[in-house]
Amino acid sequence: MFCLCVFLQLAALERQIFDFLGFQWAPILGNFLQIIVVILGLFGTIQFRPRYIVVYTVWTALWVTWNVFIICFYLEVGGLSKETDLMTFNISMHRSWWREHGPGCIRRVVRPSSPGILEDYSYVSVTGCIIDFQYLEVIHSAIQILLSLIGFVYACYVISIFMEEEDSFDFIGGLDTYSYRQPPQEHVELKPVKPVASVAAETLMRLTHL
Repeated sequence: MFCLCVFLQLAALERQIFDFLGFQWAPILGNFLQIIVVILGLFGTIQFRPRYIVVYTVWTALWVTWNVFIICFYLEVGGLSKETDLMTFNISMHRSWWREHGPGCIRRVVRPSSPGILEDYSYVSVTGCIIDFQYLEVIHSAIQILLSLIGFVYACYVISIFMEEEDSFDFIGGLDTYSYRQPPQEHVELKPVKPVASVAAETLMRLTHL
């Protein structure tokens, strides 16, 4: 579990760095929650806290769903468009950092020469990319889905082990309490006992009457 959490954290941190560089606020928020919940799941495993692992399991299902949405977004599935500002919450027009800094990409800033255009306005030309930026984002999301599915299966396995241990502890505790329980004492009816002298006197009187 520790090695898996390390891989999950490294993948989330790597993605968080490039999302920060591209000002992708929606993925930044998701990556932050992923990092926190992975730490919570690791703590629950070490400290035997099944509730924390359940929280991690529920979040993992949501995290997989979010990454599937990102894949659909960049592949423009279901009417989605990667040219929209959805990943920045419509705050800015920034796009993925990989769009201009992918493997082999050559970035050129072209200033317009047409009159009537502001001097500080410029165009960015990107050429020579080995892999388009949308496919790099899809690869990142696919890696997250693969690691998350492995973590989900392992978390379910850990929860089942914890539940079995709790059941076995309850069973042993029940036997111990039963074995150490003392049987109820029987009530003994006490009868008055006559003194020996009075018994002897009664016997003597009966003999004299005979």
